[in-house]
Amino acid sequence: MSRFLVKLKAQKRLEIVDKSQEMYESYLLKSENCLKSARILLKESLYENSIIDSYYAMYNCALALLFKCGIKCENHAGSIIILKEIFNLPQLAESLKDAKKSRIDSQYYVSDTKEEADQDTTEKAIKNSENFILQLRAFIGLIKTSEIEEIRKKLGSLENDNQ
Repeated sequence: MSRFLVKLKAQKRLEIVDKSQEMYESYLLKSENCLKSARILLKESLYENSIIDSYYAMYNCALALLFKCGIKCENHAGSIIILKEIFNLPQLAESLKDAKKSRIDSQYYVSDTKEEADQDTTEKAIKNSENFILQLRAFIGLIKTSEIEEIRKKLGSLENDNQ
């Protein structure tokens, strides 16, 4: 198990909380709105902003899964690790990790020596976001209550695994 998750748990940035259908639905709505925004920004040639919203569409969908399972994680990298190690979704975790890197590049760096965001890369970011959301929502639709309880136990015993 990731030492990083143990650290987040010790800092109370990763917690087992009550499962929340309301938070689940709220984050799904945020996800849909970010994807809608990314599409509008693409049409307006605001490529960097579109890439940022494409990432947040994915990230909010991941948060929806976490809240459906009663997991609160206040760290982007931690949420990615949870997708990979706890939910056993390595491809989706990698996709979210790649989108996070693109989001950081678009949000915090001015293009000087690296390639600028363009229409093609932005369209790919939106397509990746759409695919991620479809796959994750399909996973959410299939997850069983018993699997959620096992995941909660696994996260609940994190500090015991690494001491």
